[in-house]
Amino acid sequence: MRSADYFETHPVFSHADFARVHTAQGRSKRTTDNLLAKHLAAGRLLRVRRGLYASVPRGVEPTKATVDPYLVTSNLADDATVAYHAALQFVGKAYSTWKRFHYLTGRPARPFSFRDLEFTPVRVPSRVRSQRDWGGGVTEVRHAGGRVRVTTLERTLVDVLDAPDKGGTWEEIWRSLEMVEFFDLDAVIAYVSALGSVVTAARVGFFLEQHREPLMVEDKHLARLREQAPAQPRYLDPARASGRLVTGWNLVVPEEVLHRRWEEEG
Repeated sequence: MRSADYFETHPVFSHADFARVHTAQGRSKRTTDNLLAKHLAAGRLLRVRRGLYASVPRGVEPTKATVDPYLVTSNLADDATVAYHAALQFVGKAYSTWKRFHYLTGRPARPFSFRDLEFTPVRVPSRVRSQRDWGGGVTEVRHAGGRVRVTTLERTLVDVLDAPDKGGTWEEIWRSLEMVEFFDLDAVIAYVSALGSVVTAARVGFFLEQHREPLMVEDKHLARLREQAPAQPRYLDPARASGRLVTGWNLVVPEEVLHRRWEEEG
């Protein structure tokens, strides 16, 4: 495959992926490096960060070339997976648009910035790190001429309630999740079980109970989550914000969330 053909079909790619294809054709590593340097100098490529490149369309200046952030995210590691608020934003279910993109990875990684975008790695929770698809809910889809690994809506629901700091304020989380018309509730519960957090089970259960009618939540779904809820009161908010104890979940819920006060303000 000619380099130009590769760039046409790989809007964002890593040095390792390009080298794998190039050296398979009998080219040396030095030739591969020289080719990348040549195309960078010619403005055919843009360096996103060390070892990661974006293809520049013909006739476009590299500094003005649009680079898809989800393709960048998926190429930050072999297992990089768009997650949390970024996963909701990817499918158009985020209440607000962010320029920070969280991604899951099983390896240590550091955050970095490109232009005005931030890419923040999150280690996969240890409880599911060795499981297939990290406990379930990881998919790969075609996007913008490439492929993006992203968490499903079901896993994302659980993830943003498990780590709400990666989903935004409670209003942001609630309003974003309320944009989703349907969840496979069996998949939601299965991932909650895999994650093994009693607090997360209670948070998910509380959210689903509060949205029983639109999400078609049945008693059997709530019963399975209650079996995993904490035996002693815990806080919805990691900062232990005061609120009212919802006894069915042993969860202290801030009044703002309990009554969705932001709807009154709107």
